[in-house]
Amino acid sequence: MRPGGAVLGSVRRAAAPDPDPGGALSFGGFVARAARAGRLVVQPRMGFSDPGRMRTGLAATRSAAAVTVGTLTIDSYTRVGDHAGARAALAEGARLNGYPITAHSAEQTLAVLDGIADPAFPVQVRHGSSRPGAIVRALAAAGLYATEGGPVSYCLPYGRTPLADSVENWARACELLTELVPAPALPHLESFGGCMLGQLCPPGLLVALSLLEARFFTHHGIRSVSLSIAQQTDPAQDADAVRALRRLAAEFLPPDTDRHVVLYTYMGVYPRTEHGATLLLEDSARLAVRAGAQRLIVKTSAEAHRIPTVRENLRALETASAAADQAAEALRRNAPGPDPAGHSDSAVYREARAFVEAVLDLGDDPGRALRTAFARGVLDVPYCLHPDNAGRSRSFLDSAGRLCWAETGGMPIPPDKARDRARTPLTSDGLLAALYGVAARYDNPSPGGRILSPAPSPS
Repeated sequence: MRPGGAVLGSVRRAAAPDPDPGGALSFGGFVARAARAGRLVVQPRMGFSDPGRMRTGLAATRSAAAVTVGTLTIDSYTRVGDHAGARAALAEGARLNGYPITAHSAEQTLAVLDGIADPAFPVQVRHGSSRPGAIVRALAAAGLYATEGGPVSYCLPYGRTPLADSVENWARACELLTELVPAPALPHLESFGGCMLGQLCPPGLLVALSLLEARFFTHHGIRSVSLSIAQQTDPAQDADAVRALRRLAAEFLPPDTDRHVVLYTYMGVYPRTEHGATLLLEDSARLAVRAGAQRLIVKTSAEAHRIPTVRENLRALETASAAADQAAEALRRNAPGPDPAGHSDSAVYREARAFVEAVLDLGDDPGRALRTAFARGVLDVPYCLHPDNAGRSRSFLDSAGRLCWAETGGMPIPPDKARDRARTPLTSDGLLAALYGVAARYDNPSPGGRILSPAPSPS
């Protein structure tokens, strides 16, 4: 092992899936083989500007007592296209909040990955950019082939880049991946659509956005995709969302597409106590297994306070994996397991399908259809201030903790008028209660340790 590659502790990595018998380097294939072996793949959000520290983090992730994939999370300068700023910060010795892949040379990144990234441990580049071209070129030059984002999900929440520009940028990024990643590697793209402002967005819209972005990717030549959804406020609704995403992917993506669903551990205000954060992480792992997600993006007990250390990331990976293994064993003993086709005709599925069909009716080109859908308010993300978002939709938490629509503007679904409190506007106090509700529930469970259902938001 090269210098800088020391791992933490003495744990042994769980047995990785066998390499692809066809010899392909496939991120999705790795996840699929783990799923067939009954294992949930767990992945950190990890990025360090110092190459030695980044290598140590990847080596620790690979060594974990879990089935893992690695992450190179990109820094803020690079995400917004300020590559000169990233280089200047490195020259000054600044510690950035991620790995500046365009500021480091391809040789430097290859040295970080040498002896670590391989078919038994694929590494994904995660970034947050509506202008991903330079990032795609840099990751391909370093021998990587998996990344994530999307024309909507890496545009609307994060800045003021026009949606039309982001759609063009992402179309070119897809084409670059297919051009620059050589065989036998299979370029992989994960949609971030199911996580965009996901804390207070009813899951039907998030499921639809993830599916529509995946369809956009396949339209532009990507054959391996993953579709995301974030853990939200109600376990039953969350499970419906995962199953709806799996079912819609089977119905609307080309049949030869390599695909899987990735669940994100809760992305909102995180519990401040270690026991609360651990309980929430374990619940997300159990949710993934129960609903049929095949990969989990974890969070650590330090999320509410600071950027987590390598050791804290390692602990989170192993905690999530252990909870997932226990849940899988319980399913094997007590039930046939998740429906492999995701045949769940839930309210989330029906709502998501209405969004998908309404957008696809706007044209055969997914990018143009997405632009038209937002321009007409057919898609409208609540509480999103981007100029290309209509801003007429509003959501609320009902008394059972489920996310519902109070106002739907021009979207092809009705508001949830039949549910309690739907007609009551969400006040600032109610918004704060909704934002902090999950953290409060997990930090302060009932005396018996049970996580209580949330109370309705005050109005």
